[in-house]
Amino acid sequence: MRRYRQVPRSEADGTFRYRRSRQRTSILNSLGVCGCCGRCRPRYKRLVDNIFPEDPKDGLVKSDMEKLTFFAVSAPEKLDRIGEYLAERLSRDVVRHRYGYVVIAMEALDQLLMACHSQSIKPFVESFLHMVAKLLESKEPDLQVLGTNSFVKFANIEEDTPSYHRRYDFFVSQFSAMCHSTHEDPETRTRIRVAGIKGLQGVVRKTVNDELQAIIWEPQHMDKLIPSMLFNMQDNDDSDRAGGEENPAALAESCFRELLGRAAYGNMNNAVRPVLVHLDNHRLWDPNEFAVSCFRIIMYSIQAQHSHHVIQQVLNHLDTHSKNTPRVRAGIVQVLLETVAIAAKGSVGPTVLEVFNTLLKHLRMSVDFELGEGSRRNSGTSLSSGRVKENEERIVQNAIIQTIGFFGGNLPDYQRAEVMMFIMGKVPVYGTPCHTLDTVKIGHQGTKRIQTMLLSSLIMVTSGFKCKTISAGLPAAFLEPLCSISLMEDSELRQLVLEILHNIIDRHDNRAKLRGIRIIPNVAALKIKREKISKQDVGFMKKHGQQLYRHIYLGCKEDDNVQKNFELLFTALALLTIELANEEVVIDLIRLSLALQDMALANEENMPMFIRCGIMALVAAYLNFLSQMIANPAFCQHVSKVIELRNMDAPYLLPEHVFREKCVLPESLDCEDRAMYFQTADLADALSGPGYNAERLAIPYVPQVTDEDRLTRRKSFVDTISLQVDILSNSLPDQSTLAEEITFETLKKAIDTTGLEEQERERRRQVMEKFQKAPFEEIAAHCESKANMLHDRLAQIFELTIRPPPSPSGTVTVTSGHAQYQSVPVYEMKFPDLCVY
Repeated sequence: MRRYRQVPRSEADGTFRYRRSRQRTSILNSLGVCGCCGRCRPRYKRLVDNIFPEDPKDGLVKSDMEKLTFFAVSAPEKLDRIGEYLAERLSRDVVRHRYGYVVIAMEALDQLLMACHSQSIKPFVESFLHMVAKLLESKEPDLQVLGTNSFVKFANIEEDTPSYHRRYDFFVSQFSAMCHSTHEDPETRTRIRVAGIKGLQGVVRKTVNDELQAIIWEPQHMDKLIPSMLFNMQDNDDSDRAGGEENPAALAESCFRELLGRAAYGNMNNAVRPVLVHLDNHRLWDPNEFAVSCFRIIMYSIQAQHSHHVIQQVLNHLDTHSKNTPRVRAGIVQVLLETVAIAAKGSVGPTVLEVFNTLLKHLRMSVDFELGEGSRRNSGTSLSSGRVKENEERIVQNAIIQTIGFFGGNLPDYQRAEVMMFIMGKVPVYGTPCHTLDTVKIGHQGTKRIQTMLLSSLIMVTSGFKCKTISAGLPAAFLEPLCSISLMEDSELRQLVLEILHNIIDRHDNRAKLRGIRIIPNVAALKIKREKISKQDVGFMKKHGQQLYRHIYLGCKEDDNVQKNFELLFTALALLTIELANEEVVIDLIRLSLALQDMALANEENMPMFIRCGIMALVAAYLNFLSQMIANPAFCQHVSKVIELRNMDAPYLLPEHVFREKCVLPESLDCEDRAMYFQTADLADALSGPGYNAERLAIPYVPQVTDEDRLTRRKSFVDTISLQVDILSNSLPDQSTLAEEITFETLKKAIDTTGLEEQERERRRQVMEKFQKAPFEEIAAHCESKANMLHDRLAQIFELTIRPPPSPSGTVTVTSGHAQYQSVPVYEMKFPDLCVY
């Protein structure tokens, strides 16, 4: 056949050049078309053939490509046939390893995709995706990269109408496999991984916004997408050589953020679960830097209202690993800390209490594990390993406490109050059945550990808590168990309780200025911030003031008090004066101080000399502070005079001396030297002016007896039983003393009732004076305590005496819902003596 060039019959068809070569002849023969009938071939095939040059190095024939594009736009119904023909040529070239023509075919496909946006493009897209799949299946890295780049261009095209039948399962699998490439050449491996990440990013962009492609969020696809991104984020070996967009780690992180940012409400669980599984499979919880980084990305990428989904997933994962090693559990808790720290300022939904409930449960489990390791260590097995595990459990516990405190400290005030109540309800207090933590199995040591850790977390939760009214921060349901813990025989627990009270009472940040117990020479220099006490706070002090005074009074005389206890007690008294003290409260605080002084002087409970001198120093420091706060000259003069005398003659009664390491303490306190102590009469005279009811100072403060001592378990079970035995044995009368000898003197004393009448008259006068001058709250508390004691005694008597009498006819007992009669023989019945004859 001859070579020739022919001009087409009409100019509308454009200028076509029919070039004949051996290569084209073989193509036509393979298609079953005779060379002499080339002009009879369909026009779209001729246009496609013309874009391929004789030498693939020359690249795409641009003029012929423009003609093909014009034809496709003018006749969109031919797009599907153009696509099929291009796909046929590309498949043949791939098989024959003619990669130059493969590149030209893909370039032509890309240009046709960008130019055509009609509805007829749908069938063409199918041919295009088929060709991309062919390239991705190839083992040649260049072809895989080429197919990926074409797919990314296709993913950036916004289609007018959704596709009902298109699926991307193959592309997800293939791109994920490319992300895990293990090619020998590092540069080639990086190219393949970057191409795989770009392909996954293209799949995400193409599917997440299409409601018909919601299947991409199903677990079988997320289990491939998420681990592929995390694998490249974790592998940063090539980050130094390749920077910017070609860095697999940076590109994977960008794709990961984009995927999470597009996640809807119902897809969060499927998106987070593969992350947790990947961290488990690659053992990335210890160390957990990568895990923390991943969840920071998650929390900052998702929408704020979806944060509680992530928190819930981490909590469930923590439950799954409840029996794992301590370091793994600590790593998960630290990740939870990061998530709640970010979500605390946003919307965390209903999971607030769920977070604390789960953390407290794991705190209890950690204490159980620690005590179990301690018991095994004491038994002599693996001493060193037991200590290591014990220390690791401490890491878990500290992480849980930090999480509880940080989360609670960043919540709004109304939620923080609920969290405080929730945590306090978990603190084990002996004798209260409402607490959910079982303290029988863990023993006294475990109970103390849990109490210490929960109170430490409460300190973090209450830090910075500014309640408008003190009743909102210290409701009765919170104050009563808190004060009960303050009576325990453990100085560390009492210190924690006082710090919690400081955080709640101090609403003007004055605590730092009052740190340390000392004689403050000029209180005005501290620049104390205070406001006028509100009516709500006045009502709180009338209702609960006596309770606070009582616990301060009892907390001062504990034998294991150290300097920090006295410092915290001083700060508590000072904060009460600043935040909650009106004229009536000031009088009560002075009465409390004088009662502490009398208690230290009388020493009825045989307190150590250090405790007695510490109480004296506390009273001196507080009355010095109070005198300057109320700005009463006579009051200040009396306090200053006593302090000066102590400086000269008894420095061990002042805080600057008694709390020194080598302070010399006296053997006894001189009660006769009245000038060395604060006198009630002098203070009453100083406050005799208007505003203060100084007559109440003459009534000594006496803490009322309540049931709180029983709740705090201040003695062990053995001590309590022995004490009860002693009481019962002492209550029994001695038979030898019953028969008292009756003499003339005894009859004379029985007839002479003058002394008894005078004592009764004096007692009545004291009672009348007390009811006239004592505050109503103190009288009510006194009467209530007597009533409670009466009810307790009556209940004991009734329990011992009132019992159902036995009956020969039998008694009815209900077992498993059925009534059963149990008869008692007459000869086994016990009758009273009066009924037997």
